[in-house]
Amino acid sequence: MSTPVRESSRSEPVRDAATLVGVFVALLYVVELVDQLLDNRLDQYGVQPRSDEGLLGIVFAPLLHGGWGHLAANTVPLLVLGFVIALSGIGRFLAATAVVWVVGGLGTWLFAGENTVHLGASVLVFGWLVYLVLRGFFARRPGQIAVGVLVLVVYGGALWGVLPGQPGISWQGHLFGAVGGGLAAWWLAPRRTASSPGAAELRGR
Repeated sequence: MSTPVRESSRSEPVRDAATLVGVFVALLYVVELVDQLLDNRLDQYGVQPRSDEGLLGIVFAPLLHGGWGHLAANTVPLLVLGFVIALSGIGRFLAATAVVWVVGGLGTWLFAGENTVHLGASVLVFGWLVYLVLRGFFARRPGQIAVGVLVLVVYGGALWGVLPGQPGISWQGHLFGAVGGGLAAWWLAPRRTASSPGAAELRGR
């Protein structure tokens, strides 16, 4: 009678992670559908650098996309990277996402070119990617380092997107999303305490 209970408990994190990320991506499709029905009027709520109304974009920009093709390009990375992060816990996923969301949006608002509008969940894609690559090194966990290396092999080529390049692509959003991912990996890493193994050695250095 105990085996089904153990199997159920093991499957819960996987189910919860898949549900959370799936619902989020589904929300993006609903938002894009509404935007299309409104003749893309929602796109004005993207990040508009250094304008008062553009501050709203820090909140709304990752939910908006410049068409179905833009959203489709982000869908698979969002599902894969988001699912891997959510496996570590819903709270950790939400915390990492919040840091990426705010840092990516605020950095874009501060440093991107004037008279431009920046939108799209790619800020999350780049943030989640960098978070997964770095979290194992900050936490000193071999398993997470291995996952980070695998993620880097599969998606590392996308990191070139943080550099100025193709017109119409918000490299600033990519860059500051990645910065947010690095900050989240550092912030959420377990901290050594005085009672932790090796703490005495660390204090003596």
